[in-house]
Amino acid sequence: ALYIVNVERNGKIIYTWKGNQRSTHIGLYDLQTKQNEHLYMFEKNLHIISCSINNERTLLAVSFCQYTEEERASQLLQSVSKYLTLLIEIHPINNVRVLKAVDSCVRVQFLYPVEGRNASRESHLLLVSEDKYIEQFDIHVVAEEEHKVVIQKSGQLPRAKVVDDLVWAQWDMMEQRLFYIVPKESKSTLRCVQFYPEENFNSILESHLDIAVNDTQLRLVNFGYDYCQDQDVASKSLNLQVFTSKAGGLCVCCSLVSDIPHEIIYSIYFLHKGYNKTFTVSLERTESHQLKEVVFMNLDYYVAAYLPGQFLHLLNIQHPDMLCHSLFLTGEDARIDTLQNCSLRSPWVSAVLDCEAGTLYHVSISDTALLQLLQKSKRDCERMAALHCALLYFQHTEDLEMQIIRWISENLSTCHSFDPIQEFIIASLYCRMCPEAQNLDKLLPYTSLHDWIGVVPGVICATDIISLPVLEFQNSKGFWEKLNSNLESVKYAEPHLHYHSKVLRREWHNLSEEFGLLFCSFWDFSLFTNQREERRTTAYLRNIFENAKKVLSHLDTWDSEARLVPLFEEEDYQQQLLMGLMVAQLKDHLMRHLQYVGKKKIDQIVLDYVANLLNLVHRIMKQVWRRYQLHSCIFCFDERGSAGEFAVFHIMSRILEAANGMCMPLPPGFHTLHLGLGVRCLPLHTLLHYIDNGILQLTETCVRKLLKDLDDTEQNEKLKFSIVMRLPEALGQKVRQYWNHPINANLIAQKYVKLLLEKLGNRQCSRPIPERLSVPLEFLPLNYLTNMLAEIENQGVHPYEKQDHVNARFVEETALKQTMTLLGLKYS
Repeated sequence: ALYIVNVERNGKIIYTWKGNQRSTHIGLYDLQTKQNEHLYMFEKNLHIISCSINNERTLLAVSFCQYTEEERASQLLQSVSKYLTLLIEIHPINNVRVLKAVDSCVRVQFLYPVEGRNASRESHLLLVSEDKYIEQFDIHVVAEEEHKVVIQKSGQLPRAKVVDDLVWAQWDMMEQRLFYIVPKESKSTLRCVQFYPEENFNSILESHLDIAVNDTQLRLVNFGYDYCQDQDVASKSLNLQVFTSKAGGLCVCCSLVSDIPHEIIYSIYFLHKGYNKTFTVSLERTESHQLKEVVFMNLDYYVAAYLPGQFLHLLNIQHPDMLCHSLFLTGEDARIDTLQNCSLRSPWVSAVLDCEAGTLYHVSISDTALLQLLQKSKRDCERMAALHCALLYFQHTEDLEMQIIRWISENLSTCHSFDPIQEFIIASLYCRMCPEAQNLDKLLPYTSLHDWIGVVPGVICATDIISLPVLEFQNSKGFWEKLNSNLESVKYAEPHLHYHSKVLRREWHNLSEEFGLLFCSFWDFSLFTNQREERRTTAYLRNIFENAKKVLSHLDTWDSEARLVPLFEEEDYQQQLLMGLMVAQLKDHLMRHLQYVGKKKIDQIVLDYVANLLNLVHRIMKQVWRRYQLHSCIFCFDERGSAGEFAVFHIMSRILEAANGMCMPLPPGFHTLHLGLGVRCLPLHTLLHYIDNGILQLTETCVRKLLKDLDDTEQNEKLKFSIVMRLPEALGQKVRQYWNHPINANLIAQKYVKLLLEKLGNRQCSRPIPERLSVPLEFLPLNYLTNMLAEIENQGVHPYEKQDHVNARFVEETALKQTMTLLGLKYS
């Protein structure tokens, strides 16, 4: 049988097996080339504890047990050391040097230089003793003829003590880091030593943990794998593991002892966030012998706490503050078929070693299983967690995005604790934009929720604030720099660093009300800015709309199916104002916190953010449009809408609701298309109710088409009149001319009289009243009104100079009708 004894940094696996002549062989398997290499053979049966090979594959360090306790008692071997640690020259096979001959177990591990470094004349070897200390040996080699490499014969090998009096240690072979814990009074201290390719080593981190470590046996993680010995140590030592992530996350996962049967307790110390969460899980009735220790696995964006046959808890490392961003599974959902025992280790990201079976697995989250969970789940906490996991773990996967949009369109009313459209848009933007610049993840929102008041069934969570780790490093890039940045964010109250739309909403509403932007053009309202305060100047507004134009120019990247959804490229000044304001405010926000990023780069990030936001809304619309097999011809009003159109109208209403909740802009033409579907699908009273409540917005494009295309049947007249009566002043002046109908003429006359009287103000007529009417009316109020209007016109007050000519007879007739109505008289 083969037994894996170690995994080196370059992915090479060291294994052993027994030969036919009771010999013990050591081999090397390369994961990249899928090739095996025989390294060394002992001509007797040995129990190898630990083994490591240097980067150049010239030196082999081996630690093994020479005999068992029974052999020692029967053969009177008291004077012989139980464990032996050797350093062997294997290129070529030559000398063997004894490093340790002791009665305590020793683990060995060569240090590896950075990738691509030339072969070195020096190797460094760590020896970890069961007596709770670690030391480093420096081995100098000499190259001889025919590529032979031998250890330089200079007496004892130089060595240095790395750490003493430890109770737990973990080796990070990928980043060449040593994490270890030393007891300190009633608590414990986690430290980290970073090994450098050109230097010796340096202590770089210290963090105090509230974990009892008294009377515990030394436990070693990733210093080779000896299943038999590890099982003996497990019950007497800390079940603890440290995980790091590419984004600068540092987690300490620890399984705790519970006095209550069928209860599992484990803590996750999010050191990069400054708090820890302790989870208490109540299990279903099960046999006591089945309860084993929790297994922790590193999935980079997630840490997994796994108890085979019971539960699988995926904890979001980047956003662990709310439980709804982590996924807790039980039953069949939590079953990992090939990992059903507890002798599991996670040597590096997304890798799991089954020490008992001697099998190494690559572990990842299944997109298919995640979508199935999203679709079948009945709990909001699971839906939220699955949605974020899919977007975070499977970034920029078009097929997955399409299926998520389909799920959203089918579950708009089933999620009670969150809006799935908002979460999809915000989380997608977060995942797309954060790689653009360092620390951008601390400045952009990642969820629409401010807090989470729900619970996860079967799980109790307690959160405690902990002291932040202390870092000591100079000019260190990569993980340590990112971790330090995370810690600085915690010091400055990270939640307050995230961009939010409160100020944007207030500014947008103020400007919209001040200038009536819903139906005016920029050059119309710029005339009114001369006497406003300085920040409301024409230059300020011009800059806002220039920002919007830049955003809209990004939308040219839409694919060839963009026209599948009939969004019109119309001038929606209210939405353009919102786009421009979002660009300006987001740019100011990033400039305050990303001083080291150039202005040009920040401008690009902001434009991409807002353009991607509009693009996401468009993609939602495109997927929904395709699903219900709609076409662009639906923007006609000569027939009623189909069931598919009504479904799309409902989804658009929810998109609008989500956009209003986040104060985010919508693509050009969204309101026009929404109103067009509303006219086709809704009964008149419901349509008017939606308009009056702001759900549907009257746009010039849609109203003009409605007035021009529909004939004047009784039902259509009622619809047109209801729409026209609700038009704002500016829009009404533009579109009423497209409806050639007496009712519309009367409305124009009413507006004309009203504006004339408003313009008149306190003005008095200076001329005698002329005899204007060719057929004088005996109704004196009407005579007075028409003569006064004529006088106003003669004085040069012409409110409709830019409009079509107004029929004076309609003005007189309208005035007469209004007067008769007020007097309660009949008019014929």
